[in-house]
Amino acid sequence: MIVQFRNKLEKVQKEDIETRLIQNGWKPFYIDTEKTILITEHNFPVSQYIDSSLTERVLEMDTPYQLVNRVFRPEGTIVRVGSVEIGASSLVVIAGPCAVESESQLFRVAEIVKRAGGHMLRGGAYKPRTSPYSFQGLGEEGLKLLARAREKFDLPVVTEATSPENADTVAQYADVIQIGARNMQNFELLKKVGRLGKPVLLKRGMSATIEDLLNAAEYILSWGNFDVILCERGIRTIERLTRNTLTLPPYRY
Repeated sequence: MIVQFRNKLEKVQKEDIETRLIQNGWKPFYIDTEKTILITEHNFPVSQYIDSSLTERVLEMDTPYQLVNRVFRPEGTIVRVGSVEIGASSLVVIAGPCAVESESQLFRVAEIVKRAGGHMLRGGAYKPRTSPYSFQGLGEEGLKLLARAREKFDLPVVTEATSPENADTVAQYADVIQIGARNMQNFELLKKVGRLGKPVLLKRGMSATIEDLLNAAEYILSWGNFDVILCERGIRTIERLTRNTLTLPPYRY
């Protein structure tokens, strides 16, 4: 259940509500953005514990993912990255090399992306690989190259954070932090990027259901970051002809 307040609650107000809820067996979870949001269990008796003059709306949702639910935000989400709007009426193209290998390689690709009408540049500075002997990326040096390409070609940059430890460094350089398929359920990393406040591009894991993807997004939103872009890249199956299989459900979330 979601209780959205009219304003951001004062610390004393939050502590008072929290104390009464805990004493009666309820587990409150607060999120502060421009307003305060309270997440608690299904069938929570709001009127018994919270003054109705404080609340803007109360939403009853019997799903583990609440903030990503259409009921919470029926108008949809537009993620703004500079002058680029993702989720609005226009198609946004994000393109670039899988891994940043050198300045010449990155700048050559960035020029092609810009000339072709692309809106954002992606490239991996940290690259988790199936084999430990494969190229793992240039690290911070790759991030610096991406930052230089952004300035030269006027393209916002999307690049991956692979751990809570390097997420701060990625946030210094990137306009959008990517969470790769292998890290979709790295919950400490999801919490970290939720706190960092940068837009996040979340890729679907290799064997993840749609529900798994939505719950991963819920982790990020639950830490106050509502600028999340879902990336569908298919899942691994027993079928070997293609690398990934697209599995879209016949219903709408």
